[in-house]
Amino acid sequence: MLSAFGGFGALGACKRAAGAALGRALLHGGWPAAAAAEAQAAAASTSLADPNFDLTEDQQQFKHVAEMFAREELAPFSAEWDEKHHFPVETLKKAADLGFGGMYVSEDVGGAGLGRLDAAVIFEELAWGCVPTAAFLSIHNMVAAAIDRYGTSHQRGMYLPALASMDLLGSYCLTEPAAGSDAASLRTSAKRTAGGDYILNGAKAFISGGGVSDVYLVMARTGDPGPRGISAFLLEKGMEGLSFGKREAKLGWNAQPTTAVMLDDVRVPEAMRLGQEGDGFKIAMAALDGGRINIGACSVGGAQFCLDTAREYTKARQQFGGPISGFQATQFKVADMATSIQASRLMVRHAAAALDAKSPSATLECAMAKRFATDACYAVTNDALQLLGGYGYLKEYPIERYMRDLRVHCILEGTNEVMRIIINRELEKLEPK
Repeated sequence: MLSAFGGFGALGACKRAAGAALGRALLHGGWPAAAAAEAQAAAASTSLADPNFDLTEDQQQFKHVAEMFAREELAPFSAEWDEKHHFPVETLKKAADLGFGGMYVSEDVGGAGLGRLDAAVIFEELAWGCVPTAAFLSIHNMVAAAIDRYGTSHQRGMYLPALASMDLLGSYCLTEPAAGSDAASLRTSAKRTAGGDYILNGAKAFISGGGVSDVYLVMARTGDPGPRGISAFLLEKGMEGLSFGKREAKLGWNAQPTTAVMLDDVRVPEAMRLGQEGDGFKIAMAALDGGRINIGACSVGGAQFCLDTAREYTKARQQFGGPISGFQATQFKVADMATSIQASRLMVRHAAAALDAKSPSATLECAMAKRFATDACYAVTNDALQLLGGYGYLKEYPIERYMRDLRVHCILEGTNEVMRIIINRELEKLEPK
């Protein structure tokens, strides 16, 4: 499994470089020089509570590689990407060189063959450096995993090697303007022709990578109303009738484009249907279980960055004759933040392990972890901003950016209100009859 990741032989040298990278990252985010120097010390221990007792040796290696990549390739540039609304495609390809473009994809088609727990560990570290870039990697991996699991041998061979290398980018298209939380009511239609092709009409909303990605996994209605009438299709950028809306102006996630995807009589060959007719909702929900783990992990990574940053700031900030880190109010706040992050981390990893084990409670665990981690970690960013006071509110400092980026995690991959519905539904299923 380790062969899927380049650079493990240079692990020691990269770890020694991490301290310098952290200092540069914080300075790039607008820290005054003195504060950046203080923050550099955080590289030696970037977490109050991040034990590896529950990780295998391989997973600890994955964690270190992702951590180094986040500090060297993401954190130093994430503020600029946010400001300029830049989608760092070349950096994504560098991530793919480490195996991050096809984490769950089988090794026979160029993937890393990792499990959900492996990936959760990786996404947490990547999000420490740049939340929206890590989140796009999650979405791309959702698409690749669906093709690997449900695709024909032809589809797997056609798309997966290029998706794993990120020579092709993938986007996931489920949400519609009138069918967000109620995904089973989607209206995009796929009418079968006499020749066996499908004609797709409709629109998808809030699609990450829209207009830039090359492959779009689209859910469309081939049958009656409800979830059983939905099928999944693979569409390629450039197909006649496939177009994209304007790039949405968003509160956060500015380092990745979000657009509408419009389908106007798009002819899709039967060979580009993923799975059987009527399997689309099942494919979509299976992808979302994994996506919920990943977005929870991204929330943990972003919150961990905010805690690390706030701790270093409170050590450097002098008030009333001493550092504010010495105030009991500060210590209590930091303790609660660290506890929330660790609780979120453990819930996310537990859910990932349940999904890997194909546990009957996996969907329940994924919904619980997503709901808890995204709410709790967003609250941590708010607390971190408060610890920085007025400086936390300035764009020269990184906290406000992480706060903007983490806010959407409570909405996407199913809103946290929908997570509560799923939790109740799954509890009913698991009750003994």
